[in-house]
Amino acid sequence: MNLENAQKAVDDWIKQHGVRYFNELTNMAQLTEEVGEVARIIARRYGEQSEKESDKDKDLGEELADVVFVVLCLANQTGINLNEAFIKKLELKTKRDHNRHHQNKKLQ
Repeated sequence: MNLENAQKAVDDWIKQHGVRYFNELTNMAQLTEEVGEVARIIARRYGEQSEKESDKDKDLGEELADVVFVVLCLANQTGINLNEAFIKKLELKTKRDHNRHHQNKKLQ
């Protein structure tokens, strides 16, 4: 599924199962919450914090999908074509960062 199809799938889901999109500010808060859940799993599973029993069954993929879902909602609400925006971002990062990363001694 490409990003355009994902945006349409989210829009279809909202129309079928939701009443409407939450407003942009609410979705921004929701995004922050979902990113926090991802951070908690990564910090405890891969970082130095110990993982609580209640967190051991958390699915990182599911939490990342929650982040993507809210990002797609925000893109839909604000008229952003994420597929086009992502292609432009990859082109920019390729031009800007290719040599920089290859010359970074910390990455070698």
